[in-house]
Amino acid sequence: CCRKHIYSCIAPCCGKLYVCRLCHDAEENHQMDRFKVREVQCCECQTVQQAQQTCQQCHVQFGEYYCDICHLFDKDKKQYHCQDCGICRIGPKEKYFHCVKCNLCLAQDLRGNHKCVENVSRQNCPVCMEDIHTSRIGAHVLPCGHLLHKTCFDDMVRTGAYRCPLCMHSVWNMEDHWDQIDKEIAQSPMPTEYQGATVKIICNDCQAHCTVPFHVLGMKCSGCGSYNTAQEGGLIQQPPQQEQDTENEAETDTDPEQQDPPQSTTPQ
Repeated sequence: CCRKHIYSCIAPCCGKLYVCRLCHDAEENHQMDRFKVREVQCCECQTVQQAQQTCQQCHVQFGEYYCDICHLFDKDKKQYHCQDCGICRIGPKEKYFHCVKCNLCLAQDLRGNHKCVENVSRQNCPVCMEDIHTSRIGAHVLPCGHLLHKTCFDDMVRTGAYRCPLCMHSVWNMEDHWDQIDKEIAQSPMPTEYQGATVKIICNDCQAHCTVPFHVLGMKCSGCGSYNTAQEGGLIQQPPQQEQDTENEAETDTDPEQQDPPQSTTPQ
């Protein structure tokens, strides 16, 4: 580390020299608490000293940016320490705000324009199962309010996945895709034995429960028009139409019962 950096932190847990907690955690079988770091060693003059931005002996600068809470030394990336998040974020600060309910710093264009999920950043990414809150990888906010790493979201897009791994809500506007399915269904009628069959569904987008026509290409929500639906139960077949035996009915209805001919009366 000293060949690439001009400082090393003294890990408070094991006393070993590491540039950062990530280097420490990759080598050791325990994690380093960055907030408990108290000393650093200058790699220029080897002086061990209190953690600070500039060496007290040779005055070399350990980092363009230094946080005396996180004990982070870094190049200037417009970082800022968010007291509510408890860690440093890459800025600039004026382009972000801290959402108290989500407990996360979000871009200003999401202010009043996102669905809050309480403490959402304290959950692991549902794709890679790695921590989101302290990750150096940016987070992507889905319309449903859930978070995942931006790189994981990009991988989902490349594979054609369009639903949130947690709540199954569509992660972007799917109207054009739903229109395409409409056209494919119109051109692909179901076999005679399935025509008229219906099925109960639940919509993952609007949560509606409805009964809709069955089709192998998809079942469309009658509430919002989404095909992001899940089937509930089996097919509901229409009862077979009762065949009327017109010939029998004709015989029954038109053949009057034979009656005795009326008796004539003769005057007395």
